[in-house]
Amino acid sequence: MDHEYFMRLALVEADKAMAANEFPVGCILVYAGRVVASGSRQASRRDQRNELDHAEMQALRRLVEHPDDLPPQHLTLYSTMEPCLMCFAALMLAGIGTIVYAYEDAMGGGTNCDLERLPPLYRRQRPRVLGGVLRRESLARFKAFFSDPQNDYWRDSLLAEYTLAQE
Repeated sequence: MDHEYFMRLALVEADKAMAANEFPVGCILVYAGRVVASGSRQASRRDQRNELDHAEMQALRRLVEHPDDLPPQHLTLYSTMEPCLMCFAALMLAGIGTIVYAYEDAMGGGTNCDLERLPPLYRRQRPRVLGGVLRRESLARFKAFFSDPQNDYWRDSLLAEYTLAQE
């Protein structure tokens, strides 16, 4: 698979989020070389904030609507940011076989959790994880987001501080 090609499609989803003044996370789900679902962050703006409408959760919802019964272990998720613990757990429960992300979530990333310490339901799941694909392109979007005074989502957080300090 051409990870950079598909990550560029996830970056398009992130751009959609950013254009709507949302946190610039976008993702796609790929099966057999074609995009079968996509999502972008929603409800990160001050007037409607919640922590349920992450890009990965949006894509998983759309996957359920897909007309074909796709084997989840053959699906690859591409996300502009490392999935948080909530999204990583949902992806594992959905049986997604591979997770590829661009920018690490220094504050809430879930992909490095010790699966051996989790209950059996999660411990059995072993998605392949690859990080850093088009990291610089994704980082540019997060730096722009955190630099914009209109965006207050995670403004004074460890993630914002870490992101703005990156070269």
